[in-house]
Amino acid sequence: MADAMRHSQSGIIAEFKRKSPSRGWIHADVEPEQVVPLYARNGAAALSILTNEEYFGGKPEYITRVRSAVGNCPILRKEFIVDPYQIYEAKILGADAILLIAACLEQKEYAKLLNLAHCLNLEVLLEVHDPNELEYLKAGVPDMLGVNNRCLGTFHTDVQHSFDIAEAMRAAIANLGAQAPVLVSESGISSPETVKRLRQVGFRGFLIGECFMREADPGQALANFVEAIGS
Repeated sequence: MADAMRHSQSGIIAEFKRKSPSRGWIHADVEPEQVVPLYARNGAAALSILTNEEYFGGKPEYITRVRSAVGNCPILRKEFIVDPYQIYEAKILGADAILLIAACLEQKEYAKLLNLAHCLNLEVLLEVHDPNELEYLKAGVPDMLGVNNRCLGTFHTDVQHSFDIAEAMRAAIANLGAQAPVLVSESGISSPETVKRLRQVGFRGFLIGECFMREADPGQALANFVEAIGS
């Protein structure tokens, strides 16, 4: 997944997201088979599938249901992962990567889950929000380092947060060489111009969900977005 973003023209991680705690239902009547394969065909560098049912209307089985239909396009299991069981489950479901959220884990817990994921040949996206959470890199280097533009406490979303923390993120990975994780901006991205600007400050991955999922045809919305990035 990290390599896919390094070599992708768009760097977009297209997310299948039926609802959110802040917005409620976004696209309640759509099934993953109707959207995720179109994402893979229309320019996504990788895919994100929410498997949390209570807050996001997802199910673990959604990954299995689309795995064979998306070819080699990497799949991120988007979930609040706090237990090794969930990582074994992600592997069995067919995911290629998992999300670990610094705000949900102690550094020792993060290190154990990171090591387990790598033992299972799963990549890891470490999500931070506060610059202080970059200290987690000392406990283990993820494949991708993401910043969530949505505050988990207030649900306020502002893409400017990625620009504000970009320098600290670059400094945190500066001495890691070939091991340096790919930088990812998550949430609140709705403009191709924003993606272009984020690239200028070092980001190579862009997790986008609501921008596509609120459209009648999320796959076509992604295709239009990718075309605009290249223009």
